[in-house]
Amino acid sequence: MGRIYPILSCTIVQTSTPYLQDKSGKSRPLSSITGHFGCQTDSNCASSAPVQVNIIQRHGARFPTSGSTERILAALKKLQSAPVFTDIRLSFVKDYRYPLGVAELVPFGAYQSAESGAIVYDRYRKLVSKGNIPFVRASGSTRVIDSATNWTSGFAEASNNIFEPRLAVVLNESLNDTLEDAMCPRAGDSATQTALWIDAFSDSIAERLNVWAPGANITTSDVPSLMSLCAFESVALEKISSWCSLFTTKEFLRYEYYSDLEKFYGRGYGQELGPVQGVGYINELLARLTGMPVRDNTQTNHTLTASPITFPLDRTIYADFSHDNLMGLFKQPALLDPLQPDPKRTWLSNQLVPFSARLVVERMQCRGAPPRRNAALGDLVRKDTFVRVLVNDAVQPLKFCGADKHGLCTLEAFVQSQSYART
Repeated sequence: MGRIYPILSCTIVQTSTPYLQDKSGKSRPLSSITGHFGCQTDSNCASSAPVQVNIIQRHGARFPTSGSTERILAALKKLQSAPVFTDIRLSFVKDYRYPLGVAELVPFGAYQSAESGAIVYDRYRKLVSKGNIPFVRASGSTRVIDSATNWTSGFAEASNNIFEPRLAVVLNESLNDTLEDAMCPRAGDSATQTALWIDAFSDSIAERLNVWAPGANITTSDVPSLMSLCAFESVALEKISSWCSLFTTKEFLRYEYYSDLEKFYGRGYGQELGPVQGVGYINELLARLTGMPVRDNTQTNHTLTASPITFPLDRTIYADFSHDNLMGLFKQPALLDPLQPDPKRTWLSNQLVPFSARLVVERMQCRGAPPRRNAALGDLVRKDTFVRVLVNDAVQPLKFCGADKHGLCTLEAFVQSQSYART
């Protein structure tokens, strides 16, 4: 129920268009979810503050991946093959030239990561010194590496270049990589569930487009690709795409559910082997929180985690960069129905893994608490040491480890709740 699995993505972006903020699934820019930082009072101690920060963040906004690009271009070719358009809203399509690249960051995506680095410095500057600057890692994709280096640049600039973190470790995605979830070949996918929903929500849209473009023969499987152009093109060109006007708000909400299903049944609770693919990262997180060596028999690269150069345990800020993998903080009361969205669901990909989304795990220390040695957790633990988790700036309740109303649970309880990852 309360196991945490990696998510991967956040910076604060404001935009007036509902298509980007609420209805484009994981392909939208990040906007901060209501939350708070720096809890000053709680039921467990008079005053607490972060003493360690662990960040795992998705890369910034990018162009479509190679697979998505192929599907988009195939749908465009069909639409442009129509000899005539019967609706003025398609008038731009005749001379339309596809302007997007493949998979790499767009300028706004680079800005997102740099801004995020600046925000982290501003929030946690008291944890930084010349002898203790953030330790930064990245999964090996170019867009992830670029996001990490943009983050370090933003952090350095915010400090007037007094503190200049560097990307220290790049994890090869073809080897043991705890920042990517492609290490389990037997894990299934979401194809069955997403296909059912695509047919359900796209049928009327495909029918309408074929009326507007006679002879195009648009199918239900083409619709998500065409709808994705709204977000991808708007973010890349930094203006609202003409594609956005072809679909209604209700249709974009249904498209969002397509992304929700894709993540839920691909890497989330709907996939038996989906969530546990992140256990390696969880064990790295536990090692950092406790100051103890990594205990893991799953995904970690033992050569890297055994070295204080490539896996130090004495830093106050750790920043890892990855993809849009999800986490187990959003347990649903039932499996998502591939034909009927639950309006009360909390599994919303546009809030969990937008471009540049982030998970922050803070180790909180009660000021004035006396030291207490704990052989199981390490010498860093004091009498009142707590953990708090934020997803895109929203404090999480952490009921699985007995958190109080401020989202704080004891480090002991948190470590125990994640002990499954070590077995």
